[in-house]
Amino acid sequence: MPEFEPTLLARVGKPDSQSLETYRRDGGYQGLKKALEMAPIDVVTLVKDSGLRGRGGAGFPTGLKWTFLPKDNPGPIYLAINADESEPATFNNRILMEDDPHQVLEGIAISCYAIRSKTAYLYLRYEYGRSYRMLKKAVEECYAAGIFGKNIFGSGFDLDVVLHRGAAAYICGEETGLIESLEGKRAWPRIKPPFPAIEGLFRKPTIVNNIETMACVKQILDRGSAWFKSMGVPPDPKNPRDAGSYGPKLYCISGHVNRPGCVELPMGITARQLIDEHGGGVWKGRQAKAVVPGGISMGFLSASELDTPLDFNGPGKVGCLGLGTAAITVIDDQTSMVDVLFNCARFFAHESCGQCTPCREGTAWMHKILARIRMGQGQLRDLDLLTEVAASMGIIPGTTICGLSDGAAWPIKNAIKKFRPEFEEYINTGRKTVKPSEALMAAHWLRWNTWHHESPPPQK
Repeated sequence: MPEFEPTLLARVGKPDSQSLETYRRDGGYQGLKKALEMAPIDVVTLVKDSGLRGRGGAGFPTGLKWTFLPKDNPGPIYLAINADESEPATFNNRILMEDDPHQVLEGIAISCYAIRSKTAYLYLRYEYGRSYRMLKKAVEECYAAGIFGKNIFGSGFDLDVVLHRGAAAYICGEETGLIESLEGKRAWPRIKPPFPAIEGLFRKPTIVNNIETMACVKQILDRGSAWFKSMGVPPDPKNPRDAGSYGPKLYCISGHVNRPGCVELPMGITARQLIDEHGGGVWKGRQAKAVVPGGISMGFLSASELDTPLDFNGPGKVGCLGLGTAAITVIDDQTSMVDVLFNCARFFAHESCGQCTPCREGTAWMHKILARIRMGQGQLRDLDLLTEVAASMGIIPGTTICGLSDGAAWPIKNAIKKFRPEFEEYINTGRKTVKPSEALMAAHWLRWNTWHHESPPPQK
């Protein structure tokens, strides 16, 4: 296999990589010109033939999603770009937006032309201040150069790109929650169907795509679908639902490694290769106890599963929810999995929008049970209770509107199954990993919630 040449990150690190001038000097916006000379359906077919799957977490085939739009719809049709990137330990989109924003904007323009959309909304998480400034400047450059606006490159195609800073909530990364937020409402996910491609933003047909996906679209127009399919992992013949995992992928590496960062590699590299060859190995000479394959909602790989390929199909074979955002987080052998799981539960309890009872109550109770275990007051039956609660949540058992509760429940089920002896030892020894002040606060919070949910507080 020839040596891999980065494409998505090829311009990152170059002097003035954010400017339109340097981008055009490197061949920028030639893919858009090529697309404008094609029929929109031919652009859709090109992306569909490439096998590109969405890089936002679900991995749904991008070109296929575009075909779900109603035929001959009078419009308007909208493209909503998910730049919320609130999955813990994920930062690949931020690098693209901050260091090569025009690559993203060119992908957006090509995608809009393909789906016949004249307006794109780029939904950016509020905390990404530098990303906002870089994108804002790049959008202004595009308008000044005639790349956005009326009659782009004399093609007759009009396009407006609107930057929208989000509400700083994890739920805004869910496509219908994002749409609700764009409309100025609370980001409560919608019941589907209807799906956004039929009835989305402002009740009009809408496609929701991810930042990295847009960068891939630009590269496919430049280099072709055959180039994109020349790397990655073909479909598993034993799995009719596997659409393959083609193209380059941005992998985030963080946690207990010597060299955290973001690298671009063909899909299918193993977790062990990623950690040892690109993350500099586990820090302080320690060993990996567990690895998150793509954001904490995906669950954990154990030390014996590090040779799992990190494509869309690999993590699912070892009990994980999927590849997710390919944000790899390494947990060393000196770290308590009880503490790790508590942090996961605390995050999801805070980020649940509260619309669905199983998610609202389930995430809160999993957090409370793990808090009690960390205070040295856990019981072995708590592990079965956590598993039971986790198994009763999510769209996979069909109890909630969106998949946040699946993401909240999966690390619970996954960690207890793979690391149960450690949890049992922790409980049996009455171990504590919280400071007295933290324990006092947690105990007070638990008592208040017990009174609040089960009985009124005692009267004076």
